[in-house]
Amino acid sequence: MKILRSHCLTILTACLALEAWSGVAENWPSWRGPAGTGVAKETQLPTRWGTNENVRWRIPLSDRGNSTPIVWGNRVFLTQSTEAGKRRSLSCLDRVTGRLLWERSVLTQTSEVTHDTNPQGSSSPVTDGERVVVWFGSAGLFSYDLTGTQLWHRDLGPQKHIWGWGSSPVLDGTRCYLNFGPGDPSFLVALDKATGKELWRVAEPHADAGEKRPGQEKAVWAGSWSTPLPIRSGGRDELILSWPMRLIAFEPKSGRELWSCGGLNPLVYTSPLYEPSKEILVAMGGYNGKALAVTAGGSGDVTESRRLWHHPKTKQRIGSGVIHDGHIYILNDPGVAECIELGTGKLVWEERLRGPAAKSDNWSSMIVAGNKIYSINQGGDAFVLQASPKFQVLATNALHEVMIASMAASDGVLFIRTYNALWSLGENMK
Repeated sequence: MKILRSHCLTILTACLALEAWSGVAENWPSWRGPAGTGVAKETQLPTRWGTNENVRWRIPLSDRGNSTPIVWGNRVFLTQSTEAGKRRSLSCLDRVTGRLLWERSVLTQTSEVTHDTNPQGSSSPVTDGERVVVWFGSAGLFSYDLTGTQLWHRDLGPQKHIWGWGSSPVLDGTRCYLNFGPGDPSFLVALDKATGKELWRVAEPHADAGEKRPGQEKAVWAGSWSTPLPIRSGGRDELILSWPMRLIAFEPKSGRELWSCGGLNPLVYTSPLYEPSKEILVAMGGYNGKALAVTAGGSGDVTESRRLWHHPKTKQRIGSGVIHDGHIYILNDPGVAECIELGTGKLVWEERLRGPAAKSDNWSSMIVAGNKIYSINQGGDAFVLQASPKFQVLATNALHEVMIASMAASDGVLFIRTYNALWSLGENMK
């Protein structure tokens, strides 16, 4: 009897501890975190790790993938494509052990054309703690509850671009938003997150599938892989999206365009950045990219009235940056990190980040936690930088695996998805 009571007490204590942990842990509900800007409230993330240091678990993956894991409570969600991209899956894992709790898959008749470095399924899932929504390209948009029961499915039509897709769905209030593109057609769509009913749709007229058409001398390269960003500015809700040539604010409930700011190029890979205390938005283009900063709000074309600065040509940017304490930080595609003054656009420093891996190109997006910036390149070298106008590398950590996804941070743990595995990295267990 004493043994039984002791056993029951142990189970009860563990359950209470798990419940308490779930209540205080910061979730990472979307690919760019709680606010969609790469900013974490974490203070206990590891600074150093390696293949045999601060590894809580490593779960092998069945195929390559670029999507970022998300975290809610004791669950980690991850998308994966297999069978030459024809099977798209959403997996739910136990965040403590990495054990697979459930997996839901859909099959497509054909696998869309894409770039070799962008396997199908690069869109990250999003959750609000009640549902998980994932975009599987031409297979459609799917919503599941946290036990894996399908709630709804919405067919939005075929997705087609020679480089594939990468935008992730967004949940905010009662709505789900998706930048369906690039390609033809491309559009921003809002759905009722409870039912999947389409509420409104706005077409992107400048998009193109990237293929040479009859009568053209060369293909037209234009499109956006950007993920929408809901913000609050001047007492008004705005939905921000970087589209070819411009940054646009939409009214969330109707899709009506509120304002736009020109100054981007035809290809846009990054997502908008926002500094709420100053109500400043930053948008960055892709190939031979341009960049701009604008004060949120206004009406109509605000290029002349509210744009703070404009860079007519920059290095290629695919991963998104972060804003911290009046400065923008970003790791460009060639592996060069930059620090830029938020208000003026002045370059403070630029430094090439090098680790042991041979490949230092970067597609991943940065995250910032406290006064530390975390970034990882395609060779699996992760850099922890001081978030400061004075350049300082605090640590360089190598996983020796190809890496294109972005990091996720939750309750002192970093979750890193490589082509080979999903890693859980953290210091001393609580």
